[in-house]
This record gives sequence, C-alpha cells and structure tokens, in this order.
Amino acid sequence: MVKVGIIGATGYAGGELVRLLLQHKDAQIVWYGSRSYIDEKYANVYRNFFELVEESCLDDNLEELAKQVDVIFTATPQGYLASHLTEEILSQVKVIDLSADYRIKDVNIYEKWYGIEHKSPNFIPEAVYGLCELNRDKTNDKVRLVANPGCYTTCSILTTIPMVANHVIDPNSLIIDAKSGTSGAGRGAKVVNLFCEVNESMKAYGVATHRHTPEIEEQLGYTYGDDVVISFTPHLAPMNRGILVTAYANLEKVQYPDGHMDYPTEDMLFDIYHKAYDDEYFVRVLDKGMTPETKWVEGSNFVDVCLKVDERTHRVIMMGALDNLVKGAAGQAVQNMNLLFGLKETEGLELVPMFP
Repeated sequence: MVKVGIIGATGYAGGELVRLLLQHKDAQIVWYGSRSYIDEKYANVYRNFFELVEESCLDDNLEELAKQVDVIFTATPQGYLASHLTEEILSQVKVIDLSADYRIKDVNIYEKWYGIEHKSPNFIPEAVYGLCELNRDKTNDKVRLVANPGCYTTCSILTTIPMVANHVIDPNSLIIDAKSGTSGAGRGAKVVNLFCEVNESMKAYGVATHRHTPEIEEQLGYTYGDDVVISFTPHLAPMNRGILVTAYANLEKVQYPDGHMDYPTEDMLFDIYHKAYDDEYFVRVLDKGMTPETKWVEGSNFVDVCLKVDERTHRVIMMGALDNLVKGAAGQAVQNMNLLFGLKETEGLELVPMFP
C-alpha cells in the first residue's frame, strides 16, 4: 500500500486527487494538507466526500509529511514547492508536483514567463517531465521528482506531437487555439471568474504571453530535434471542466513510394496517429470525420484526438479534448505515481467519462 500525502488538497486539482485515490486499491491518503482549512474536516470543505473521508485537514509541513508517506503530491501555486523542497525531503520521499516549478529545464525561461525567482533550480535537472505517453521509460522507481505537465500543455502536445515527430508539418507554423473550463483557474476567489463574469461569454486571455507556451515549445522541440516557436492563445469557456485544442500547421511535402514529393494525404496522417497511440490506453484516436468534444471525456483520464486535412491550403487541423482536472492534472499525477511504484499504469483511472 502506497502512503500518500497531498499538499493543496482543498484546491480543485487536490480534490480530484482525493476522488481518484479513494478508488485506488494500492493507495492510502494519510495527509490532507491545506493552509486555508487546518483542523477543519475535509468532508466539510468538499461535501461529496461526506462519510467517505473522516479526516481533518492538516498543515503544509513538508518536512514532517516526508517522514510519514511514500509520495507527496503538491497541488500548489507556482513557487511553493521550489521554495520548500530540500535534499532531505527528497531523500525520504518521492514528490509529484502539479505546478510548473520543475517542468521547464531552462530556469531563465521559467523566471521570464512566470515572473518569479526560482528558489531551488538545483533540482530541475533531475525532475522527469511527467507526460507519461512521452516519458514512460524515464518514470521509474529510481525517480525522486516528477514535474506533472499542465492541462493546456498535455492536450496541445498529445494533439500535435505525432505530426511534429514525423516531420510532416512545419512546427514553426503551428498555431494552437485552446479553450478551458473555469476550474483551470483554480478555486481562489477572483472577480473575473465570478458567474456573472463568465456565463454566456467567451474571451481570449494571456494572448502571446501565456505561461504554458514555453512548456509546449520545449517538449515539441525535443521531439523535433530543433527549437520550435509556436503561437498559443488560450480562451476561457463558460463550463466547469474541459480543454479543447484546435491546432493548425502547414504540411510539409513527403516522399511517396514511387519517389515523387507531395503533401501527405489525410489517410497517411491518420496512420501516423494510430501508430503513435493505438497502444496507449488513455489516448483515443477518433474516426475520420469525428471531432473531439469535452463532454465525451469529462471525469475521465482520456484524451480524444483527431485531424482534418485542408487540401485547399495544404494545412492540417489537429484537434484534441481532455478533462483539465483529470488527464490535465490529478489523473496524470496518479498515472505517474503508478509508474513510480511499479503499479498497473491505469490503476484507479479506468473511469468511464460522465454524461450528461
């Protein structure tokens, strides 16, 4: 049984971690950490856990927590873990961080985009970027620190990376248009997230400045073998959960069996998607003509992807959808925990999407 501690257990991602881990046959939550609700019963904070969780919230004492558990999930704002992580903590416990503190390998890029000083850059090199479909082989029992990817990032990368890896698009022509439900902004009270501000409205935000941009570029660049620069624009959608990505890129000509060069066909691109994902439980390649919808992945760890070739413009439109709190946060974190401890990767995550 893996003993688990959660720092930030009363945020949206933290609450989702609790929901998933309570159904995990090999995990036991022993620490519900929350700076805002110390000593308050956890089920009073989230009433969906009434009579399921009897424990009260504890503080965020990482040093003490490290002595009691096998793995710590930190569902905390940027800068928290970087300010508190020490070699002593990592020598005792594995840490899966849901913030961006260790996702980006270049600390200067992190500090530029996040606008804060990184307090422990010495741990960045050892952190494994926890996008399981990319780095499964690197996520094993010897790893101490996992940087859990962002929600926009996970959807954007999984939607586009087969095309980038196979050099059938120009990655520097890539434009990613993404929409997120309001839970992606966290549980903190903010005027811009009030019902009257969000309902019956859509808006772009973080235009040309969103912090997930360098994370996407870095991971696509590793796969492409060179620097990649993209345009990324997120939008806030009036829904609780979900990420929908629509990405556009110029196709590159490829060599056909008879030797001539031409643009790849839609069937060829679907073959690339299937080769990349047919053995991946959590990535579902939709049939030709279908488009991903957030409602068909809600509450699950699935990512639905599909594509369409625009023969008139020689571009490909790549589409993806996931639940930002599950595959975009807590579900992926549990998937990483399973890999770290040699458990079945899908344990606790074989959830049928909810509808309606």
